[in-house]
Amino acid sequence: MSSWFDTRPWLDTWGDIAQRPYTLEPSTTVADLDATVDRFGDREAITYYGFRLTWSEFDRRSTAFASYLAAQGIGPGDRVAIYDQNTPAFVLATYGIWKAGGSVVPLNPMYRGELEHIFSDAEVKGLVVSKAAFLSRVAPYAAKVPLVVLSDDRGFQVDGPEAIFSMFEQLPGTPGVSGPVGAADSSSRVLPDFQAVVEEHLDSGFAPVTPAVDDIALVAYTSGTSGKSKGAAATHANVSSNSRYAVRTPTFSPGDGFLSLAPLFHITGFICQFVAAVAGGARLILNYRFEPGALLRLCLQEKPTYMAGPATIYTAMMADPSFKPEYLASFKRLMSGGAPLPEGLVDRFEGRTGIYVGQGYGLTETCAQVATVPSGLRAPVDPDSGNLSCGLPQPDAMIRILDDQGQPLGPGEVGEVAVSGPQVVREYLNNPQATAEQIPDGELLTGDVGFMDEEGWLFIVDRKKDMINASGFKVWPREVEDVLYTHPAIQEAAVVGIPDDYRGEDVAAFVTLRPGAEATPEEVIAYCRERLAAYKAPHRVSVIDELPKTSSGKILRRTIRADAVEAAHAARAAAGGATGGAAGGE
Repeated sequence: MSSWFDTRPWLDTWGDIAQRPYTLEPSTTVADLDATVDRFGDREAITYYGFRLTWSEFDRRSTAFASYLAAQGIGPGDRVAIYDQNTPAFVLATYGIWKAGGSVVPLNPMYRGELEHIFSDAEVKGLVVSKAAFLSRVAPYAAKVPLVVLSDDRGFQVDGPEAIFSMFEQLPGTPGVSGPVGAADSSSRVLPDFQAVVEEHLDSGFAPVTPAVDDIALVAYTSGTSGKSKGAAATHANVSSNSRYAVRTPTFSPGDGFLSLAPLFHITGFICQFVAAVAGGARLILNYRFEPGALLRLCLQEKPTYMAGPATIYTAMMADPSFKPEYLASFKRLMSGGAPLPEGLVDRFEGRTGIYVGQGYGLTETCAQVATVPSGLRAPVDPDSGNLSCGLPQPDAMIRILDDQGQPLGPGEVGEVAVSGPQVVREYLNNPQATAEQIPDGELLTGDVGFMDEEGWLFIVDRKKDMINASGFKVWPREVEDVLYTHPAIQEAAVVGIPDDYRGEDVAAFVTLRPGAEATPEEVIAYCRERLAAYKAPHRVSVIDELPKTSSGKILRRTIRADAVEAAHAARAAAGGATGGAAGGE
């Protein structure tokens, strides 16, 4: 039985911007690199604070690392993890692992105890890890990993460690950590140095493995908000498809500078910046990690044309004292992903810089974006909720909105977002139950709630589990947050539901203020009541110094909710169980 979605109305909205054929021929990451080397071998491939490689040199060095891995017994099907920031070792190791026939397991550098589950679940046989991180964080969890290679980014810094120290103003955790090049773990293993093994194998004559399109290229672990994290297993075809789609835009030209704003361990940074740059022959400008002042100076120095990151990044840049519009003058396109993009932030950023920030939508299981605001178009705003659309489905993707029985809905109807297409992973590693429940027949049930308009624009309302039930009314935090972001004094906002004896759940907002701005909780509540139905407006507002975030910049609603619930329970206990007044007034 056909549905409205089968007509793919978004293709008419894309118009000529959508390049044909809509679906690309399957390829692999290694084949895509070979094509780039053939076309652009002498062009600059990556830059890192003065360190520069051409595509031919990148190809040679990644092959050398593959040769080393093969000599250590790493072969087809083996999984090798990378625990590092945005460094040359990360990108070279990735393609080296693929050329050895292995799969890459990117790890969040904030992980500690989570590593034990991932190393076991993925049966990790090798680990490339920042030397400083290994010595201080990873060693207890990597004792059973057969091969550990230490990376030291200092060897890649042509300008010297002091160059990065000056960029980051000696912030804690910056690169250039002192210490010996070699190191030993607790079992007295002598651990090899990444740069050294690459140099040793440059002339080995190793013939890279040719992976098949259905071989697993990437095992990316989800955040694990409920239970243990799951490893989304993406094939070479999945990764290649979406990375090539990321550069199918009229604004892109080979040689453009892609700035690694998002961390490379995150699916947005990995696909939309890193692997897309390789597939399109762009120049990948590596930024060790985000710090607004350092990033702005790097933009002025390297003149990138494209970057993508969460909304919080753009807020932080505007709040930095060194922010000047001319620092961003080289950009052709700025994108946001990984978290909702409020219209108020888009307007504020465009007002200060003249640059419109587009948005994309995707998940780890879709190898990043499956919907995007096409180059040259602007996302519409839903007049009822004020939500900004996150884009049109990519021409090679099918996005449907389903009701609670799994049946497709029509335009304007709210339900669960479901995605199918060449970028959707085929399984969760070692988890057939989760695969059957969340990717039935190859269609991903995202857990996101949204709708489409008649032209195919996708609007994400919120996560299913984040819905607030206030006196029987549904309240989506995203809708309230979008209103809060239009308040002139508010810099960031998060809305959660907390237990309430009368309403069941109460709407609570946590906000930070822009530098020099002032606003009381009562003023914020009144502002929202003028723009929202009474049951949607927050009854409690807390002004705090900083919202908790993941290392990729997403605001951690679950942390805020947990803290707020604990505080509410404590307040009720202190009041002898009586229902207390709301913080900031009723």
